[in-house]
Amino acid sequence: MINTPMKRILPITMLAAVVAGTMGLTGCATTAEKGDSITAAPFGRMPDGTPVEVYTLRNRLGMEARILTYGGIIQSLKVPDREGRLGDVVLGYDNLDQYRTNSPYFGALIGRYGNRIAKGQFTLDGVTYHLPINDGPNSLHGGTNGFNNVVWTVEKAEVTRRGPELKLSYLSPNGDNGYPGDLNVTATYTLLARRNELRLVFRATTDKATVINLTAHSYFNLTGHGTILHDLVTIPADRFTPVDSTLIPTGQLEPVAGTPFDFRKPTPVGGRINEDNQQLKYCGGYDLNWVIDKPPGKLGLAGRVYDPITGRVLSVYSNQPGVQFYTGNFLNGTMTGKGGWVYQFRDALTLEPQHFPDSPNHPGFPSTELKPGQTYTNVILYKFSVEKE
Repeated sequence: MINTPMKRILPITMLAAVVAGTMGLTGCATTAEKGDSITAAPFGRMPDGTPVEVYTLRNRLGMEARILTYGGIIQSLKVPDREGRLGDVVLGYDNLDQYRTNSPYFGALIGRYGNRIAKGQFTLDGVTYHLPINDGPNSLHGGTNGFNNVVWTVEKAEVTRRGPELKLSYLSPNGDNGYPGDLNVTATYTLLARRNELRLVFRATTDKATVINLTAHSYFNLTGHGTILHDLVTIPADRFTPVDSTLIPTGQLEPVAGTPFDFRKPTPVGGRINEDNQQLKYCGGYDLNWVIDKPPGKLGLAGRVYDPITGRVLSVYSNQPGVQFYTGNFLNGTMTGKGGWVYQFRDALTLEPQHFPDSPNHPGFPSTELKPGQTYTNVILYKFSVEKE
């Protein structure tokens, strides 16, 4: 990362032009009363020379979120523990090259379709569309060049009454990774001024019928480093979507009662993760979609994590029908992250609010079709708090 002095923020119209590369920005900043602020600085360049920036959002309570224009990545997220000490609770890298070449979607925006689509194909309005195969026999997280691999445009970067806010946009053209329609997407991050909460709102429109399933892929470790097997997880779901050996849903909704997938009460991640269960064997741990118990389209709790070591609590809310709970089963000690930490097996977990995997191929699942004239919306709220011992 290039360290440069901060300058006062430019008017938004000028800022958008600067980020697009039409002017030589070295840094920008804006600060409201009582400590809310947003700053920007360079974070490297893409191989074609496109600049990448990192925006740092801080609220008056001290919480801090660092977000890259590359992939919309949450590069760092600092929140207090029970003693009031700030600590970074997401995995990631210190430089752009590692994100580009060796990242399992650390902190990234995912699209056009989060999770897997079987055999990289689906049929819509009588037309069969073919997607890149990048996960065994299937297409994963939008394909080989998904939203996690592109540089987003800054539409807004300012301190609002709600708190520091960053709005990114991206146009995914017709045929992008095989998907139909020009898809206009925005992702707006708001760090709330008076609460330790980060809100992410996706919106998207299309000029042709398509399918869409956007989500965010932060790897959380509320201790900061090391195993997450001691974390207590709660998922308000009576059912989950079992998968086959390629991690594609069978189409059934099975009850969690009496299985290792029952997280309706706080349960240690490591409590049942090694049980003799075929679904756990397929996934190498937890890597499944839970059917959240709430009215369709309404904001509700998708999952909660409590770290007894630091007292940190993460509660994830969303309006989506499902959540993918994943326990870092593919971390293997080959990735050296921020501060020189080597990420090992099960050193992080994810809670990814979403529609169900492979929904376009399962008529019984909630529809992921987006038509012209409609607006897709996904609201994700990360609420942080602490519990005393």
